[in-house]
Amino acid sequence: MSSNSTPPATHSTPWWSGNLATVGAALLIAVVLKAFIFQPFTIPSSSMEPTLRTGDYLIVSKFSYGWSRHSLPFSPPLFYGRILGLQPKRGDVIVFKLPRDQGRTDYVKRLVGLPGDRVQVLHGAVYVNGHPFAQAPGRALFDPEGLPRKVTEVRETNSTGKSYTIYREALDHQGENTDVYVAPPGQYFFMGDNRDNSLDSRWSGDIGVGFVPAENLVGRVEIVLASWRGGVSLFKPWTWVTKLDPNRLLHRVN
Repeated sequence: MSSNSTPPATHSTPWWSGNLATVGAALLIAVVLKAFIFQPFTIPSSSMEPTLRTGDYLIVSKFSYGWSRHSLPFSPPLFYGRILGLQPKRGDVIVFKLPRDQGRTDYVKRLVGLPGDRVQVLHGAVYVNGHPFAQAPGRALFDPEGLPRKVTEVRETNSTGKSYTIYREALDHQGENTDVYVAPPGQYFFMGDNRDNSLDSRWSGDIGVGFVPAENLVGRVEIVLASWRGGVSLFKPWTWVTKLDPNRLLHRVN
């Protein structure tokens, strides 16, 4: 007596399906982290020297001030305002969306004025609500980036006691003497640390930054993860090492 010993048919999972699922999960985690927790940015200009330098690769915390539509890639108009919005502090270094171009351009500056603040610059000194930020001039040097120009390092301490270094070129330079700016409700006033080489809230929104709505805040700059000083190419891996500035590795941003 014979029996059919042919084994039942089995359906094996394609080898690539597991890898695809893994890649998909990794991409989802990356999108969630980028949208809600941390996001990397690079610095393309010298307007925030000496705090930030061209070639710095930043990590920005997006949960510091809550979330808005600008927290998501491409700033989709899914909602308006902020969710769980926390008040920024004067002196924070913040990435925000330029108000005039519907969220296409990222800027980074230092927060000087909160909603309702009266801000003015007189002979290079910043006044907020009539009180000047303390300034202690330091050494003179040539601006490390851009056109050759001599600047003075100045240690500035704002009204909250936060202290940081700025560059100042001349007390009569454009932007060193201004009218009084009154920040509207829900909007902020920003300035670059490279005071005479920064288009910021001292200029109206059609040519500079103007006032920045709370919704446009992306997040607070936490650290410089790494920095590459010019000439780095994706297709020249050796430049990743030769152009790396070791002094900027994991540099905490004040």
